[in-house]
Amino acid sequence: MNIKNIFFDFDGVIAESVSAKTDAFEEMYLPYGEEIAAKVVEYHKLHGGVSRYEKFKYYHKEFLNEIIDENKVNELADQFSNIVLDKVINSEEVLGAYYFIEKYHTKFKFWVITGTPTTEIELIVEKRNLTSFFIGLHGSPNNKRYWTENLIKKHNLKRDEIIFLGDATTDMDAADFSKTHFALRENEENKEIFKDYKGPRFNDFYQLEKILKNT
Repeated sequence: MNIKNIFFDFDGVIAESVSAKTDAFEEMYLPYGEEIAAKVVEYHKLHGGVSRYEKFKYYHKEFLNEIIDENKVNELADQFSNIVLDKVINSEEVLGAYYFIEKYHTKFKFWVITGTPTTEIELIVEKRNLTSFFIGLHGSPNNKRYWTENLIKKHNLKRDEIIFLGDATTDMDAADFSKTHFALRENEENKEIFKDYKGPRFNDFYQLEKILKNT
């Protein structure tokens, strides 16, 4: 691999913030009963990286037999944001993330592609003092396939010079869709989902550094 550009997912890749969002979904749906909350959590874990807007529509349709309109979706999204924002801002970094980003931001070009709303990820990254290291921060309502293609075309990037760092199936899907490289950031929550994955994987950024140096 001759990597020149890196697409980062955020939750579970730069920050150890996946559990904050899992806990928030559980908190929001516990009033409907523990069984519903458990289904919500299971779906969320299996579909990391899908925007919260799509998840709320799915939860209400499939688990509550209710079709909700955009106003209700936005209301739920605002409630979710109020619960998780500070937790994500203050969550621990994935080991070595800040070291790697600061050391290599002049060697590689960096972007964030996330399921988090764009306005929210901009605030989170700003509060974590990382904004200056990234060319762009891109989230929902557009999905990850949209952003990989958008950035490739907008910046005239070569697909074989890009690696997408992700921890969810949506990240790998976007990388496959846009024919870029992919590296899995593995953790306890995604081990079972990616048990058959054969590509490069890393637990922290010191491991990723070695992978990139050896390719």
